[in-house]
Amino acid sequence: MQKAVLIISFLFLFVVLSAQQTTPIISQAIIIDGDTVPQINLAAIYIVGHKKFATKKAERRYYRLVRYVKNVYPYAKLAGEKLRDYDQILRATDSKRERRKIMKRVEKEIRADYEGKLRKLYVGEGKILVKLIDRECNHSSYVLLKELRGGVSATLWQGVGRLFGYNLKVRYDPKGKDRNIEMIVRMIERGII
Repeated sequence: MQKAVLIISFLFLFVVLSAQQTTPIISQAIIIDGDTVPQINLAAIYIVGHKKFATKKAERRYYRLVRYVKNVYPYAKLAGEKLRDYDQILRATDSKRERRKIMKRVEKEIRADYEGKLRKLYVGEGKILVKLIDRECNHSSYVLLKELRGGVSATLWQGVGRLFGYNLKVRYDPKGKDRNIEMIVRMIERGII
């Protein structure tokens, strides 16, 4: 009997000494009908179903669009950021001559950094880039050129673009014909694709 009491007391002592000190978890709660219900905020979850296509051709066209948007979207984001940065610099200058100097310098920098990469784009990628620049800057590429380089330069580039199948005056329509592009961009931003 003494052995049993000794073993039970050791077990009890072991349990008491080995019990960990726990810190309470503090969370928000609401009281509903006298019950306390924890309230936990979770991050948004986006569910994207498997896309069904009518034909194989439509499927290939969609996945090409995904590939093109993934390739040019970083350039559109960069264009929007640079435009906002340089817009502040240009607003700070008073003279047209100083603005022209700044724009020439900026154009040289951009050409040195990105001209080679942008020349390698497919025509379809270029068309999507023009639309995404409109999405990021809220102005068509033609309007941006006209504001930054002047009307003659904008008209010249619009003519050159038309020769190669581009329209710099095209506007981005996220709820209309550019709905798929908008959906792909949102999936990229959320990290789904």
